[in-house]
Amino acid sequence: MKEVNLVIVESPAKAKTIEKFLGKDFIVKSSFGHIRDLAKKNLGIDIENNYKPDYIVPTDKKKVVDELKKLAKSASIVWLASDEDREGEAIAWHLYEVLKLSPEKTRRIVFHEITKEAILKAVENPRFIDLDLVNAQQARRILDRLVGFEISPILWKKIKPALSAGRVQSVAVKLIVEREREIGNFVSVSSYRIIGHFKSLKEIIPVQNLSAELNRRISQDAEVIGLLETFRDADFQVADIKKKPTKKSPSPPFITSTLQQEASRKLGFSVSQTMAVAQRLYEAGKITYMRTDSLNLADSALAASAEAIKNIYGEKYLNTRKFKTKAKGAQEAHEAIRPSYMNQPTVEGSRQEQKLYELIWKRTIASQMSDALLEKTTIDIQNNKNSEVFVATGEVLKFDGFLKVYFESKDDENDEENKALLPALKVSQNLDMEKICAEQKFTNSPPRYTEASLVKKLEELGIGRPSTYAPTISTVQNRGYVIKEDRDGKTRDTKEIKLIDGKIKTTTKKEKFGFEKSKIFPTDIGLIVNDFLEQHFQNIMDYNFTASVEAEFDNIAEGTKVWTTMLDRFYKPFHSVVTKTEEVSERARGERILGTDPKSGKPLLVKIGRYGPIAQIGEVSEEEKPKFASLLKGQSIETITLEEALELFKLPRTIGEYEDKEIVIGVGRFGPYVRHNSKFYSLKKGIDDPMSIEAERAIELIEEKRLQDKNKYIKTFEEMPGLEILNGRFGPYITYEKKNFKIPKGKKPEELSLEDCKEIMKNTVKKKK
Repeated sequence: MKEVNLVIVESPAKAKTIEKFLGKDFIVKSSFGHIRDLAKKNLGIDIENNYKPDYIVPTDKKKVVDELKKLAKSASIVWLASDEDREGEAIAWHLYEVLKLSPEKTRRIVFHEITKEAILKAVENPRFIDLDLVNAQQARRILDRLVGFEISPILWKKIKPALSAGRVQSVAVKLIVEREREIGNFVSVSSYRIIGHFKSLKEIIPVQNLSAELNRRISQDAEVIGLLETFRDADFQVADIKKKPTKKSPSPPFITSTLQQEASRKLGFSVSQTMAVAQRLYEAGKITYMRTDSLNLADSALAASAEAIKNIYGEKYLNTRKFKTKAKGAQEAHEAIRPSYMNQPTVEGSRQEQKLYELIWKRTIASQMSDALLEKTTIDIQNNKNSEVFVATGEVLKFDGFLKVYFESKDDENDEENKALLPALKVSQNLDMEKICAEQKFTNSPPRYTEASLVKKLEELGIGRPSTYAPTISTVQNRGYVIKEDRDGKTRDTKEIKLIDGKIKTTTKKEKFGFEKSKIFPTDIGLIVNDFLEQHFQNIMDYNFTASVEAEFDNIAEGTKVWTTMLDRFYKPFHSVVTKTEEVSERARGERILGTDPKSGKPLLVKIGRYGPIAQIGEVSEEEKPKFASLLKGQSIETITLEEALELFKLPRTIGEYEDKEIVIGVGRFGPYVRHNSKFYSLKKGIDDPMSIEAERAIELIEEKRLQDKNKYIKTFEEMPGLEILNGRFGPYITYEKKNFKIPKGKKPEELSLEDCKEIMKNTVKKKK
């Protein structure tokens, strides 16, 4: 009888790629969704789901598991080929348990990349399931569920329903809350940045222009004016020129956190988007495993990179490097993220896949290229009236090296260092002063976190691991504890004091500042939950505790610590704190009294209501019911003023009539709206202000929505009520019984018959199965 080898992996995409590299004696099956659900049912333990829902085939799970059991029974060897990290090891163990496999016919194989060489090498070097890795994953999942399952119900009772807490997610929110309060308490200080604009004397041809900055900043207007007065008749000359060779070295190849950061900066990807695209690239065999904190590159990858660099750029651009991993407890994989084939600068796929792949290829190639060689020049300019020194700095690129391919982006958006190309001057050369400008500059508050900079901070603190960054950031946003959005900046006056043609002039101009793009802000509920947890669960909210727990998981994975002992030592004191908190803690609403309403004389306060933050005039216990008003977008119960809160009670407000019906502006559960003839029309986010919108604009919104609704319906069928052809956001589609069906290309929606629609729906269902 012919021997059969059964290979089990997590997803269909991965199975499809592996199948190409194995012979006819191997059957490759995907089982992730089914085994996960069965493991939860039979064993009571979840496997972390890092995969998109479309990887889970919508079929009867029991049938699939029965099929796997049948195949496993008839197979001579069962190869468990789930990912190589702890989650993958746990999946392999669950498969082993649920399918009731025997050690004699079970092989565990791992690989960093899905290539023919890697797969065949893994098959030649199998091992058994590493129970230490499984236990480390079990410990993480159980501890995180103990924290979540025990604290979350307290939040439901003490704050509001449907809230949750988590060991990693709660400290991530704490970072964002602390940064927001740091910004709120920040006091900006102004000073003058003084720039001198010089040129060589007219008898020197060609005339050389040069800008240099005073080597100190001045805070007082009077001192600036006094200094400029001394420069009126001053003679300026070059006092010193320093030239220093310097070099820039390339960044290491990507690990999970740095890939997430660079994809955010360069491509505008969210953290979860980056991981989803990387997952597809990995499963298609185009890159190595994408959840890793190792900087190592395999010898074969180093050799392939060297060959590619010599062929494309030449021998002088090659400088082979081996990077050492600095991350605490690096354990996820044994190689950095790199292309599977270094001789392929581009790949086929979606535009997102192409962009991310090219980023990975460039970063990997650049890491093995020569340093960029530069010459840094510093010119000091002095004068004969005082001891002040103007300094000009610049760089000249002598050899581009790795910069020919790649340059790492930075989070710092306020780099004012002058790196211009400087003119050829000599020491003691006299200069003409064209003008000196003193520009008022303000110190900037600490920057709010982006998804990328939050990942960087979590990594620095040792909180979480490569597999947890994206789920953590998604969770805190989905729970409503933080929000990622753009916010408009503010305007302030800045002064410019200028010395030109022997005269000193002071002008004032408007400057915009504080504009935020895709930054993370804490919500009011996030602030209240954070403060409650900080008050009652200090240990869980401590950064060092969270990082030390990660270190303990690493010890379990290495086999130096028993996981049940670790959990027991954590749970007993933790549970006693939970019990005490449930008994003694008071209800938290984030209530804050702002003052007194001048009309009624009743107290005005802000708090968390059923549907979010609200302002309230009066007490619930009084005979007259209190008045309520929802806070607007961008307002917070922590920072709103009495005056701002009083403005809210001007809503709802009537701004006119249209078609003999009142136009009313208000703010509801879903944001600001126009109400007309018992119908509601949303105000445009970031465009319309409910406090200032006028009737003309409100009528525009009403008519715009009416037209949209009118054009929504393309066709309906009396013979089959509920079947409709509609215009949607992404084009025409068929809808029936709350299910949507895409219309194939080449079909005209308005010409479709009832039978055509039925056929499209039937084919779509078949395709999904």
